Amino acid sequence: MCSAAACGLDFRVSIVSIFCRVDDKQIPLYRVIWISATPHFCGEVDCQCEGLHEVALEGGETVWAKSVETEMLMEMIEEWQSCD
Repeated sequence: MCSAAACGLDFRVSIVSIFCRVDDKQIPLYRVIWISATPHFCGEVDCQCEGLHEVALEGGETVWAKSVETEMLMEMIEEWQSCD
């Protein structure tokens, strides 16, 4: 009987976290409904979300993310969904 390595089998396991940090929150990936492709712009003087991307979560909740965070979130969702 041969070992897995000797038989050419690769059993490395990729561990994927189900959480992604957005702003100061740990968001479970399965709660994300959609991510805006363009940053928010409403023109209001006191708007605190200007230039951020909207991330819609189940339950009608919304969080606001920087471009870097949305890119990371998209990558994590794609990796999570491609796991076998």
